[in-house]
Amino acid sequence: MSIKAVLFDLDGTLLPMDQDHFVKAYFQLLAAKLAPHGYEPKQLIDAIWAGTAAMVQNDGRQSNEAVFWEKFAEFCGEKVKEDLPLFEAFYREDFNGAKAVCGFNPAAAETIALVKGKGLRPVLATNPIFPAVATENRIRWAGLTPQDFELYTTYENSRFCKPNPDYYRDIVAQLGLRAEECLMVGNDVTEDMSAQALGMEVFLLTDCMINSEEKDISVYPNGGFPELLSRIRSL
Repeated sequence: MSIKAVLFDLDGTLLPMDQDHFVKAYFQLLAAKLAPHGYEPKQLIDAIWAGTAAMVQNDGRQSNEAVFWEKFAEFCGEKVKEDLPLFEAFYREDFNGAKAVCGFNPAAAETIALVKGKGLRPVLATNPIFPAVATENRIRWAGLTPQDFELYTTYENSRFCKPNPDYYRDIVAQLGLRAEECLMVGNDVTEDMSAQALGMEVFLLTDCMINSEEKDISVYPNGGFPELLSRIRSL
């Protein structure tokens, strides 16, 4: 069955980064923004981690956004609902400071241009634990635009997270395709290569690879951007 859509992870794939450095910078910026408004930094970060864990465990009955803020409020109180504009302003403006700890690879834009030039459908399958405004900024950091993608997953439009196979099932359903008609490209062995279980083809981008479970990566087509471009040209 021929490939009709190519799904891309963002962090560590189209946007080179060391995840630990990025998270540290992100949390420092967030704490600096919200501390003057009564958010104690440790409590704030604990709430973010708890909310993220709740999204990863989401059973699909609510959006990731709803699940996140429900858990967040357990840590920081109901006042968070009144402060949502502060968080939105952070992701729209201050969050861009984290770009400084990310890399940049022009091959990302070259890859998306190749996908579109071949008449394939580009999809940004980034783990939907961020609001759209933050995801759109990270897309731009990679030298791309949100309009480059037919679909990009955010916590507002998603109800599952990687590596839950239902995350990929939802994307396939929205595209009106079968899993076998999709290629998933990502750098995280556990989160991104799990798409293979649904019947998707996969490609492991090894430039910023995450392999927390120390799996044998030889079972996946893998390599850097030159190998990825070659794979897409072959479609």
